[in-house]
Amino acid sequence: MEQRNQTPVSEFILRGLLEEGELQPLLLWLFLSMYLVAFSGNLLIVLAIVTDSRLHMPMYFFLANLSFSDICFTSTTVPKMLWNIQTQSKVITYAGCLSQMYFFMLFAGLDNFLLTVMAYDRFVAICHPLHYTDIMNPKFCCILLLVCWVLSVLDSLLHDLMVLQLSFCTQIEIPHFFCELNQVIQLACSDTFSNILAIYLASGFLEVLPLIGILFSYSRIVTSILKISSSGGKYKAFSTCGSHLLVVSLFYGTGFGVYLSSAASQNSRTTAIASVIYTVVTPMLNPFIYGLRNRDIKLALRKLFGREAFSAYKDPLFQDEDMCSRAQNPGRPRS
Repeated sequence: MEQRNQTPVSEFILRGLLEEGELQPLLLWLFLSMYLVAFSGNLLIVLAIVTDSRLHMPMYFFLANLSFSDICFTSTTVPKMLWNIQTQSKVITYAGCLSQMYFFMLFAGLDNFLLTVMAYDRFVAICHPLHYTDIMNPKFCCILLLVCWVLSVLDSLLHDLMVLQLSFCTQIEIPHFFCELNQVIQLACSDTFSNILAIYLASGFLEVLPLIGILFSYSRIVTSILKISSSGGKYKAFSTCGSHLLVVSLFYGTGFGVYLSSAASQNSRTTAIASVIYTVVTPMLNPFIYGLRNRDIKLALRKLFGREAFSAYKDPLFQDEDMCSRAQNPGRPRS
């Protein structure tokens, strides 16, 4: 039987995306540009919502937290990759790898839960508009946010602690540009059955169930919108959740795309390249989706830069309140 060294490892090697040395400068500037766009775009969304009192409502409260989570999400992987390219080093310490895994899973999970909570917020706004302010009160919104954080922290902490129990062989090269949980587990010499079981159970409870909740919310939303008689009314109702639906589709679509590509291909480099979509591209596009499609955000950004006075306006959510209530009970006046 082959003898393998199981002494504690002090570092891992991140192989990155490309081996070709002449393409490294191009890769550096490409990812630096995407990271700066993602960071600044999400930061502007946060600042616009925080500084504008008219946006202090549940929908934008969760959006600000989603943008903050996206900033942290990209910052856990991209700066280290840029540093490795610049210094021509592929080394990451054992502690650094565990830390990167922890924060990556933390903010990925937080994105997942926040999108679920935002879907519930849109469900209440469209299907129960007259009770919206009572249901989505500040205390309840803070409780929902706290639950999102607690579940994300516990999930990432569980996986990190289980990785600590593993022993690693002399093969410590990770075929990725960051310490991805599955790739690290595959390098272990000890039994990884419990780790793999934990991944499947956590994926079922903390990823599939939230997705089911999102699909249920939007099935009810679509049912309510279809009851609206006018096409203009349908458009206005859908516009209140169109941006969120697009972000959800992008988040889960790219995530499942990476999973399917890794399952269909044994080439880990292909999986690493596909991972760029949901680790960098999706957080970069989210501010554009919300900023370009949302009138309130655009007005708040103009106020933030002082380009024009911020004239009084009403949130489309409450402008369409009567319309949405009629969608629930067509033909019957609301009391």
